[in-house]
Amino acid sequence: MDSILVATHFSKTSNNAVLYSASLAQLFNSKLILFNAFKLPVHAANTWISASSMDELIDKNKEKLKKKAIMLSEKFNIEVEYHCSYVNLEDEIDSLMKLNKSKFLVIGMSDKSMEQNLLGNPTTTLISMKKFPVLAIPVCAKFSGIHKIIFACDVMQDLPLRVLAKLRQIAFELQSEVTVFYVENKINELILENKAHENIEKGLENVTYFYKKVNSDAVIKEIEKEIVKSNFDLLVMVPKKYGFWESIVHKSKTRVMASGLNIPLLSIPLD
Repeated sequence: MDSILVATHFSKTSNNAVLYSASLAQLFNSKLILFNAFKLPVHAANTWISASSMDELIDKNKEKLKKKAIMLSEKFNIEVEYHCSYVNLEDEIDSLMKLNKSKFLVIGMSDKSMEQNLLGNPTTTLISMKKFPVLAIPVCAKFSGIHKIIFACDVMQDLPLRVLAKLRQIAFELQSEVTVFYVENKINELILENKAHENIEKGLENVTYFYKKVNSDAVIKEIEKEIVKSNFDLLVMVPKKYGFWESIVHKSKTRVMASGLNIPLLSIPLD
C-alpha cells in the first residue's frame, strides 16, 4: 500500500495541510503518515534541559500526533500512522519518503512576504531538494476535489517522459483535466515547441488536456492571472535545475510560486 506523508508542527497552516492530505488519502485509497520533526520550545531551547525532560516533551508531541491520527482515521475512514523524531525535517525526509513508498510529501504553504522571497521557507527548501514530489497547501485551501489542473511549464526545457507520467497518473486518479500553460517571450522557437508538444502528447496519453500559450516577459504574473481567471484547483510545476553560479542570479519560479498562492502547488522533480 502506498502512502502520503504529511509534515506537521501543529500550526494553523500545517493543520490545514493535514486535513487536505487526509482527503487525498481517502481519494487515493492510500495510507496517511503524520510526521513531526520535533523542535524544542523557545523557552526550553534557551535553558539547560535534561534527557528525561526531553523525552517527556517528545512523548507529549507523540500523544498529540496519536490523537490527531485517531481522529483522522475515524473521520475519513483511512489508515493513519504517525512518527515524531528530534531531527531536522530536511535531513530525515528523503529516507522517510523512500521507506514509506510515499506518493508525495504534503506540507503547509506560508503566506507571501519579502523575507520569504529572499530567504525561502521549509516548503521552498524541500522543493529545492528536487528528490521527490512536494505538494504545498495554502492555509486557505479546502479540498473539494481536484477537477482542473494547470501545468505551468517551460517548453524550451526538456521534459522527461517519467515526469509527465507522474502527472498523467495523478490526473487519471483524480479524473482531472490538464491545461498545459506556458509563457513565451521568444517568437521563433517553433521547432523546440513542436518537440515539446510531441513529448507532452506521449506523456499525457489518455488524459484530457489543453494547450494555452501567452507571450509575456512576466511569467509569474501570467500564471497567477490564469489561475484566477480559469478557477484551477491545482498548479503543477517542475523546478528547473541551476548550476552554482546560475543559482546566485536566478530565482526559481517554482520557489516563488510556493509562497502566497491560493491553490495547492505540486512540484514534480526532474530526477
